[in-house]
Amino acid sequence: MKERMNPAVTGIAMSGIRAYSAMAKATPGCVALTIGEPDFNTPDAVKERAKQDLDANLTHYPEGNGEPYLREAIAKFEQEKNGYDYTPDEVIVTAGATGALFCALCGILAPGDEVVVPTPAFGLYETIIAISRGVYVPMPTQDDHFQITAERLRAVITEKTKAIILTSPNNPTGCVYSEESLQAVRAAAREHDLFVLCDDVYAQLSYTENYHSFASYRDLRDRIILIQSFSKPYAMTGWRVGYLCADAPVRAELQKVNQNCIVSINAFVQHACVTALGCDVTEMRETYRRRRDFILGRLAEMGMEVEKPEGAFYVFPSIAKYGMSSEEFCTRMIKEGGVGAVPGVFFSAEGYIRLSYCYSDEELRTAMDKMEAFLKTL
Repeated sequence: MKERMNPAVTGIAMSGIRAYSAMAKATPGCVALTIGEPDFNTPDAVKERAKQDLDANLTHYPEGNGEPYLREAIAKFEQEKNGYDYTPDEVIVTAGATGALFCALCGILAPGDEVVVPTPAFGLYETIIAISRGVYVPMPTQDDHFQITAERLRAVITEKTKAIILTSPNNPTGCVYSEESLQAVRAAAREHDLFVLCDDVYAQLSYTENYHSFASYRDLRDRIILIQSFSKPYAMTGWRVGYLCADAPVRAELQKVNQNCIVSINAFVQHACVTALGCDVTEMRETYRRRRDFILGRLAEMGMEVEKPEGAFYVFPSIAKYGMSSEEFCTRMIKEGGVGAVPGVFFSAEGYIRLSYCYSDEELRTAMDKMEAFLKTL
């Protein structure tokens, strides 16, 4: 069996994140700011709709790509919210955004195809690309304020490049790609006929008034795969529902992957997802914005260097001046300081740590006090 496994599939990033979260939880008195799990609960109206459908015995096999009414609601939402002209038949409902990523990458990649990923980046990208028999090509952005430059992008594109993944707002940095960054990708996608996967799961949690996704460039409609999730904006992480939107010929191929991997998502959650699309996320977003401002202020007082996040619920400060690896720093901060964070190495960015601020105000205040005391001992 071992010889038949793909040696590139390590899963180090996610196992590492879980390990540091478990370490923090196992340490008495430690405040864990490790997991990107909203501290809000799923809206009551969404839960009630799922209960109704359970009582109505919606427990049988649903349509494989998502029920027509849900795909219609998603297409309408994307049109009204973002101006995207997808039809219901260009939508696939997936098992979370992770399922959408698997569906997209398995569907478009041939063995050896390269996927450019601006780093720091979500740790699962590398694993999913490897499982899809592709090659992960990191493109560091640390020296460019976590933005994409045409020069760096040109340097990593080869004749084998098939796609680029964009996450904006970003996990782990919280940064939003500038118009210059998006235009650099736009030019490269045109020149090299690349797919662009827009992982927009934090789009509704952007704090900038002028935010827009790469998916808004409709001249590249046939090369864009939009990936979305119900998890973050609606506090539905445990529901495991996401979706992708793609040009009809592309979607026709991707649905083969989805239906052969998961068959379909649960029947009794689909009306509830329609309800979620009508929920106002303003309160949640503004809560995160306020927490961001608090965290940034405290980190500045500690002398930490950090780019200002413009969305999501993460900060990604540099620890380079402390002269230790991100794993050593996070281990010591848990054991000695009582604060849990995730090493930057698990996001392809050594010399940084990720702190999540989707926790209560009290937890954040306590964590910052503890972190400040820890830093004074170094």
